Amino acid sequence: MTWKPELEELERRTTLSAKMGGPERVRRQHDGGRLTVRERIEKISDAQSFREIGALAGMAEYDEHGELKDFTPSNCVFGRAKVDGRPVVVVGDDFTVRGGSADASIREKPIMAEQMARAYRLPIIRIIEGSGGGGSVKTIETKGRANLPGQVGETISYWLMTSNLGEVPVVGLGLGSVAGLGAARLASSHYSVMTKNSAMFVAGPPVVARLGQDLGKQELGGWEIQTRSGAIDHAVDTEEEAFECARRFLSYLPSSVHELPPVGPADDDPARPVDMLLKAIPRNRRQVYKMRPIVDAVVDRGSFFEMGHAFGRSMITGFARLNGRPVALMASDPFHYAGSWTADTCQKVIRFVDLAQTFHLPVVYLCDCPGFMIGLEAEKSATIRLGVRAMAALNQTTIPWCTIIVRNCFGVAGAAHQPGGRLSLRYAWPSAYWGSLPLEGGIEAAYRAEIDAADDPKAKLAEIEERLNKLRSPFRTAEKFWVEDIIDPRETRRLLCDFADLAGRTLEPGAQPLPMRP
Repeated sequence: MTWKPELEELERRTTLSAKMGGPERVRRQHDGGRLTVRERIEKISDAQSFREIGALAGMAEYDEHGELKDFTPSNCVFGRAKVDGRPVVVVGDDFTVRGGSADASIREKPIMAEQMARAYRLPIIRIIEGSGGGGSVKTIETKGRANLPGQVGETISYWLMTSNLGEVPVVGLGLGSVAGLGAARLASSHYSVMTKNSAMFVAGPPVVARLGQDLGKQELGGWEIQTRSGAIDHAVDTEEEAFECARRFLSYLPSSVHELPPVGPADDDPARPVDMLLKAIPRNRRQVYKMRPIVDAVVDRGSFFEMGHAFGRSMITGFARLNGRPVALMASDPFHYAGSWTADTCQKVIRFVDLAQTFHLPVVYLCDCPGFMIGLEAEKSATIRLGVRAMAALNQTTIPWCTIIVRNCFGVAGAAHQPGGRLSLRYAWPSAYWGSLPLEGGIEAAYRAEIDAADDPKAKLAEIEERLNKLRSPFRTAEKFWVEDIIDPRETRRLLCDFADLAGRTLEPGAQPLPMRP
């Protein structure tokens, strides 16, 4: 006697589950230019590495003899897989089954996915489409009741969704119209990507129309809106590009806070010539320059991975490698507000520094900051409050830190070029220029009487400016050891690689995890 009948039943149910919402709905998904959840999981995972969990969960229909007549699988697919050889948890919404809404959800499945990532210290990739298991107005009728937000099952889900940010890398992929809980799950990530034909919103166009706002999906929550607001980190043309972004993001990070970032091959000479840096900064301080070529020149070739390009644009943020070691890199962008910190920039710095601290990534900062943005809009957006919060984020870090002052460093925002109260490495290029506030505008205020009394006020202003600029030379500062080293810009890569190697000696995995809730 064997268990053949039961194995045949298992195979039948597994086959039914793999059909998802049926051929018509799968075809509709493809006609919309979107892959199914199973195709997505297959493409983001290493070949043959996905081990599904809970494939038999769903809604079954039986005949009068108790035999299975039909089966609709849960609209959540999850399991363990490998990405570039490392184990991860992948959880995805099946939009072919009731649009990913609560009507077809088995709430325990996404909860278990989050629990598994936490318990086994694995990164989690959320593939989100629809409401991500959230509610639908039809749920009231199908369930016979209305759900009270924050009920016991939901609070566990929300707690895991957010607390995992302090434990494991979380990636969110928005690959369709994402609303409600789905939007929350997508935003509750360390790195989020959406395709450009997707949209994300708290509530979709039909709901917003009740407010008198007649907007299409792209007008309400398209990629340009969401990346510029900072709700989404990146937008790409295809789902395949989104999967590649996720893989690359994870390649810089440990699997959890209990490990250190993976060291890659050191195949780019730390002493590689970088002569272009000699001409990178114009002598005319009013002239802008491109920071990204400088970043590319000093890090390992091809290793810079930028995040949040469209948000807080006066600061460039991303991961890179130095002599094979991952680092978190910040760099001022003088093409946007001359590198001044806006309210958005401050928010971007806070999130990025927190990410670096969480996963033990040393920070490199290429600084050209003339201070906080000033003016009415800066005051309306509470720039100073967010700026102080950004300073707090820096000062709360324990990770190694190295700053290269390439040009401006002024005011309170300039002071936030390194954490206070502990050792960090700092170098300045000969082009560096700093102080409590820039001379421009300050001379007229401080020397008003002397300028007004002069026979030639413009000549007097120029004379005072020349005198003060000589006193403001970085070499004068170095005499008092207020700046540790002024360097030839061509030394920058070698010194940064040296910093990354030193930092690797001090990094430690995180503390023990918080106890799991029942």
